[in-house]
Amino acid sequence: MSIPIEVPGLDTILPELAEGRVVLVESGADAAKSFFVRRLSLTAGRVGWPVTFVTSRDRDELQVQLASERGTAPLPDGWVRIQERDAVSDLEEFGKDGGLLAVDSFSFLTLDLSPDQLAQALRALRTQCRRKGTTAVLATDRGMFEPRAEAVAVHLSDGLLQFHTREGPEGAVRFLRVPKWMDGRFVDRNIYYEFDGKRIAIDLRSRVL
Repeated sequence: MSIPIEVPGLDTILPELAEGRVVLVESGADAAKSFFVRRLSLTAGRVGWPVTFVTSRDRDELQVQLASERGTAPLPDGWVRIQERDAVSDLEEFGKDGGLLAVDSFSFLTLDLSPDQLAQALRALRTQCRRKGTTAVLATDRGMFEPRAEAVAVHLSDGLLQFHTREGPEGAVRFLRVPKWMDGRFVDRNIYYEFDGKRIAIDLRSRVL
């Protein structure tokens, strides 16, 4: 089984997330990363996957966001279990039920872990995901990991999706990069996108230099 990536344009490059994998979704201050993780969670719920959502933010705020973004498509009762945490050191407890594990923000929640402890936690999560068929999507904030911890996280993940924003002559320019993916493909280019808080719009025709 897999979770469809319901972002038009991006789904032609990355059509789905396979079960049993660990994926990092990274950005700076852009809220598109968290929106993308919530959208994946809603999609997982609609296709019948149980969702565990671990958040460093307010539980009630997350519930309001999911309710406003779910649209009219029905979702099964109890489709999501929200866990509010200030820190995590053991990720196995969250990945034991299968389905989708979404963690936002993973880099903040693991700030107290040394790179060796982070590696141990991610290896245990990978083993749990493979065994239980859980897909883990870990949202990280650019610059929050120290360099060694960031290298550990990227090395032990199956895929890395990056949201970038930079200033151009006409204002902010947003683009995606996929430096690593689970099937061995690398989308080694900048993929232009727009985000208005309600949808991510991919434009594969525009070039970002």
